[in-house]
Amino acid sequence: MSAMLQPTSLEAVTRPLSSPRIYLVRMAVFLVLVGFVAFILYRQLYGAFLGNPGLNGLILGVLLVGIILAIRQVVRLFREIRWVNSLGAESRSLARAPVLLAPMATTLGASGTRSALTVATTRTLLDSVSARLDENRELVRYLAGLLVFLGLLGTFWGLIDTVNSVGRIIGSLRAGSDAAVLFDELKTNLAAPLAGMGVSFSASLFGLAGSLVLGFLDLQAGQAQNRFYTELEDWLVASGAAEEAPENRELAALAAGIESLVEHMRAEQQLLRDWVEAQASRERDMRLMLDRATRQRPA
Repeated sequence: MSAMLQPTSLEAVTRPLSSPRIYLVRMAVFLVLVGFVAFILYRQLYGAFLGNPGLNGLILGVLLVGIILAIRQVVRLFREIRWVNSLGAESRSLARAPVLLAPMATTLGASGTRSALTVATTRTLLDSVSARLDENRELVRYLAGLLVFLGLLGTFWGLIDTVNSVGRIIGSLRAGSDAAVLFDELKTNLAAPLAGMGVSFSASLFGLAGSLVLGFLDLQAGQAQNRFYTELEDWLVASGAAEEAPENRELAALAAGIESLVEHMRAEQQLLRDWVEAQASRERDMRLMLDRATRQRPA
């Protein structure tokens, strides 16, 4: 009767993994706020973009790729979570094969039970999942660093143009000219250095702002992956305890049976010793009686 009350599947004894939808909502809200701010500052941002359209366009392109990859890190968790939650359920055949958890799927096989997993195997699988999650985030982190680099590149590019322009302006000034003429020439020639400063500050603006946006998205993706990993670890531990519990009960029952058998054998041995001692006592009494009878018989 007690065996019939035990759960028959992993789904019955483990809590399902939670959906990472909340992190997608946070990403969406943050991107909407960024877009709203960009819409308000459209004129200023467009003027800064024209300072160096090529480099700034590259920065925005890298930012767009990073946003897509960061969102993809969270979206791909849905497939893994659905597969884990479908283990032991009738809908398991409808769940698509996992990608991050492919080694786990291979180890579990078609049975959907954890009986094939040992403690060492479970730890190896968790290490494999952790490595795959970190590997998927490396590209997003690299793109965030690349945005900072492109912003600094634009800064030094603009500063070089500014220094060169100032050098040419100083070299073109004619000594002994009228002060008004020198001022007009200086004002006219300062257009190139100011353009260089525009290149410098616009690239830094887009690069650092893009790195900020991508950093927040990577933070949300990391939190989603960390929760997925933690819940997967708890799932494996809980399901492992559920799978091993019947076995532990059987071992306990076997040990209790063996102990009862040993005690029964000890009791039988004690009875045998008592019987042997009783037989030995009877033999001594009979021997004494025979000896007494022999001595009393007349010669």
